[in-house]
Amino acid sequence: MFIDKVKLRLIAGSGGNGLVAFRREKYVPLGGPSGGDGGDGGSIIFKVDTNKSTLLDLRYSKQITAMNGENGKNNKMHGESKADVIVKVPLGTIVKDANTNEIIADLAEINAEVVICKGGRGGKGNYHFATGRNSAPEYAKMGEAGEKKEVIVELKLLADVGLVGFPSVGKSTLLSMVSAARPEIADYHFTTLRPQLGLVRVKDGYSFVMADLPGLIEGASKGKGLGHEFLKHIERCRVILHVIDMGANDGRDPLQDYEIINQELRDYQYNLIKRPQVVIANKMDLENAQSNLERFKAKYPDVEIYETVTIIDEGLDRVLYRLEELLKTTPYFPLYESDEAEKKIVYKYEPKKDEFKVYNEGNGVFRVEGEKIERLFANVDFDDDESVLRFSRAMRNLKVDEALRAKGCKDGDRVYIKDYGFDFIDEE
Repeated sequence: MFIDKVKLRLIAGSGGNGLVAFRREKYVPLGGPSGGDGGDGGSIIFKVDTNKSTLLDLRYSKQITAMNGENGKNNKMHGESKADVIVKVPLGTIVKDANTNEIIADLAEINAEVVICKGGRGGKGNYHFATGRNSAPEYAKMGEAGEKKEVIVELKLLADVGLVGFPSVGKSTLLSMVSAARPEIADYHFTTLRPQLGLVRVKDGYSFVMADLPGLIEGASKGKGLGHEFLKHIERCRVILHVIDMGANDGRDPLQDYEIINQELRDYQYNLIKRPQVVIANKMDLENAQSNLERFKAKYPDVEIYETVTIIDEGLDRVLYRLEELLKTTPYFPLYESDEAEKKIVYKYEPKKDEFKVYNEGNGVFRVEGEKIERLFANVDFDDDESVLRFSRAMRNLKVDEALRAKGCKDGDRVYIKDYGFDFIDEE
């Protein structure tokens, strides 16, 4: 079964909490703090496995979770850090943020691996916080939360040459003749439902990967038929091999077919039409093939076209040599458009972003949001007075109280950070 797109929820492991502990041996007076650090949580890493060709292994994995790090221990002993979770995917896999559609990772190289969700760091034990003024701190840092993401994992086949054309024009037959691939072939009309890859070896020793892709139809760039399910697999191809049924045995017009396919490539993203294209006039053994070819050359005199009969391997050598020439000079195409003007800018001023925002929700209720605030809040142990005091001082240093007053917050109003509410005490 060919699976090329799955949606996953990823949860990295949280770091273990640091420990508050003291040495209490009989003959060690004033032994001091000895709480150990928490272990790091496991990360979730995607790694290329060349033995895989689909995302079938991930189809039923709705959620992937890494383990949390262990809490710190006595005698300054660290809690155990948990192993990372390695998710093996085929070469050519892309990982996108499910909410923003932003590309997080493009795994287009052998042995490539990317940390998609980073595990939280373990908290520091109380021995780290001993000072000359406070030799016995009763405070330890809590572990950081691991990252959580919803992602779309998508396979875009990594092939050098992509075969395009209407269904039943002879693409599968061509691939079977020039490689060891064995796609389904029949003497009735049908379309390939999943891509097929084949390693092509030219007689001079040069080799490349060719992909037989599902047949295009009019409107595919807008999602009609297999639509994007087809076009996404041609995005990585450096050269397009356009196969036309010049015999027109099914009543279609080869010239119109050529125009429709190119229009779909033109309408799709990533400028597919700009890729080098080799055109094949296939089924030249049929009755109307020669007259259709003459019409084609008259209308498109500048198009380089090769006559073939793929079912008997006629004319294919010249096509393969031409593909070799193009592949040696054609670079890889990026999967995202870059702004050339931005590349020329060495430094671009950007105003400093606010560390937090305060929202007045009405009826004496306020909300404070911000990555730094929420990170500090996650490390508070509300059963430890010293931990709460440190958090309070951090809020005051960030001038959160001033921002609340500016928004109209008064003594006794309710202030929320995440899902936790506090009463605002105005000490001015």
